[in-house]
Amino acid sequence: MIHYDRYYRYEAFTALLQQLVHAHPRLLSIESIGKSHEERDIWVLTVTNQDTGAAAEKPAYWVDANIHASELAGGAAALYLLDTLTREYGRREDVTRCLDTRAFYVCPRINPDGAEWAMRDTPKIIRSSTRPYPYDEDHIDGLDVEDVDGDGRILSMRIADPNGNWKCHPVETRLMVAREPTEVGGRYYRILPEGRVRDYDGFMLRVNRDREGLDLNRNFPAGWRQEFEQVGAGPYPASEPEVRAVVHFIAHHANITGGVCFHTWSGVLLRPFGGRPDDEMPAEDLWVYQAQGDKGTEITGYPAISTYHEFRYHPKEVTSGSFEWIYEHLGIYKWTVEIWSPMREAGIRDYKYIDWFRAHPVEDDLKLLAWSDTALEGKGHVDWYPFQHPELGPVELGGWNKIYAFTNPPPHLLEHEIRRFPDWLLWNALTSPRLELVHARCDTLGDDNYRIELGVQNTGHLPSYVSKRALQRKQSRGLIGEITLPAGVTLVSGPRRVYAGELEGRAYRHSLVSFMTDATPMADRAKLQWLVRGPRGTIVPVVVRHEKAGTVRVSVTLQ
Repeated sequence: MIHYDRYYRYEAFTALLQQLVHAHPRLLSIESIGKSHEERDIWVLTVTNQDTGAAAEKPAYWVDANIHASELAGGAAALYLLDTLTREYGRREDVTRCLDTRAFYVCPRINPDGAEWAMRDTPKIIRSSTRPYPYDEDHIDGLDVEDVDGDGRILSMRIADPNGNWKCHPVETRLMVAREPTEVGGRYYRILPEGRVRDYDGFMLRVNRDREGLDLNRNFPAGWRQEFEQVGAGPYPASEPEVRAVVHFIAHHANITGGVCFHTWSGVLLRPFGGRPDDEMPAEDLWVYQAQGDKGTEITGYPAISTYHEFRYHPKEVTSGSFEWIYEHLGIYKWTVEIWSPMREAGIRDYKYIDWFRAHPVEDDLKLLAWSDTALEGKGHVDWYPFQHPELGPVELGGWNKIYAFTNPPPHLLEHEIRRFPDWLLWNALTSPRLELVHARCDTLGDDNYRIELGVQNTGHLPSYVSKRALQRKQSRGLIGEITLPAGVTLVSGPRRVYAGELEGRAYRHSLVSFMTDATPMADRAKLQWLVRGPRGTIVPVVVRHEKAGTVRVSVTLQ
């Protein structure tokens, strides 16, 4: 049994994945798609009913997590999805139908090294990969963020200073609030991250950037920019082994039609673009994203928003990541889920995501503090306590315990948070195109001549090509029918391999009160024919396939 009131280190996490595979061998398989910087396996699990066909011949949905080191709830959410799908198969109609006709590829921890650092007894919190970048050398001065007193937490350091920017709240003195712009005459503090200090001269001090400065989510091909434009992007696209493994896997699995990458935190569902406005996206794709987002909000309670329009770290800057590449280059509908909103848990509503971190009312901090005192038993905010710092002398440690309360859901609230997601991912997977056989027949034409005819249709919501972006980028080959000619059977006319174009779905249909007439009401169907000559009773195999919509195999008897 998997417990969701804790976060698992690499060896235990791997053992849980392997136990799931062992318990459900017809639904699950596991493979390593590469090695991390520190030579840990990057696991991908394939989930499908193997008795109804191989995963490669079904539409598939991609799920990844934990590309950022300390965002551990993502891996828990991916594990919870695997657990849910295997536990509910044969019990829930939608789960059973999905695994019978579709597949999931789940990479629950893209960055096992960074996660391992975050979960050490004395944690080291970095953005992403543990590889030194851009320089492999230690700082010679400045403050290195770390757990300086060895209590397993990284808090803040408070130092009294008449020119400090912070002061105690007049009523709730545990809480530090900003000094008013023209205020003088009070007791003020400088606040620094907890850490050790190198070569301190007693006056000047800077907080060092982590030596491990990579951000794996900026290392993907689409929108890649050099360090001066996008910090942590690496020396070139997909330079890092973790990203290279994911890019290779996705690029070589053309059956992937959608996906989610789990991050933390903000409690939102993010869609592309990251670097451009909505009006540069094909209208049909935007409509699909909006419909998926509406369903996501309905199921998860999280708002669905545009990264470019509503989730920018700075109004003059844009970001790119894996979901940008997967939609931009491949035309696959990919979302980023930012798990967990402590603000919402504390009763703060209608806050502006990233802007909230820059400035928000003091009342919000008071709500968060009250929430920490009750729901978190005071562990989200630590009362200030004296500490003799080895370089700075007397300081106080305390303040927000961000890793515990903000970066991830506290362990006792984890399962409640991650159970939001499987139903939405399942719904998205079931909207994928799905190739199915309508009829297969053989008509005799005399003199051992026969006409073989197959009728197929797309029973999924999305078109076989998935998105207009995929068509623009030529990411869909279209429908292919291929006949195998047994001994004694010859082709009378036409090619053995037939290209039959694309099949529409139900995604772009107008309402019944629309003035727009549907000129192609059967565009979800295709008919394929071959004229052959051969002995009566011969069995002729035919395969109809679409890389994204699946494969149909049928044997037709000449009669």
